[in-house]
Amino acid sequence: MEGGRGSALSRGERERCKEPSGKGTQAMPVTKEQVMEALRQCYDPEIPVNIVDLGLIYEVQTEEEGKVRVKMTLTSQGCPAAMSIPDQVKARVAAIEEVKDVNVDVVWEPAWNPGLISENGRKQLGLEV
Repeated sequence: MEGGRGSALSRGERERCKEPSGKGTQAMPVTKEQVMEALRQCYDPEIPVNIVDLGLIYEVQTEEEGKVRVKMTLTSQGCPAAMSIPDQVKARVAAIEEVKDVNVDVVWEPAWNPGLISENGRKQLGLEV
């Protein structure tokens, strides 16, 4: 706006970019679909199927303030990846721009069983019926 046109425009561009998506408390709330897509990028290191198709995700809750809660399980309580999978879930969900806080709850009820694997997961594992 003043002298140095190039730098003023750059600064103005930065300010416009920050306003709608930055600190505005009601920019765009995170959606369950965004969270599920992020969770599809998480894998049990021993099984070549994402944790959504594996049936490990029981519930996803999102709030307007950017809070996300994921209720999940593991294939067994003795799962060697018992710590790494929930950490992976938290990191992937936290990477979504609109997310401000992530809570991952690992539950054992209902117990996971192969019947929870999606049709797509069954195909990937060669378990097509």
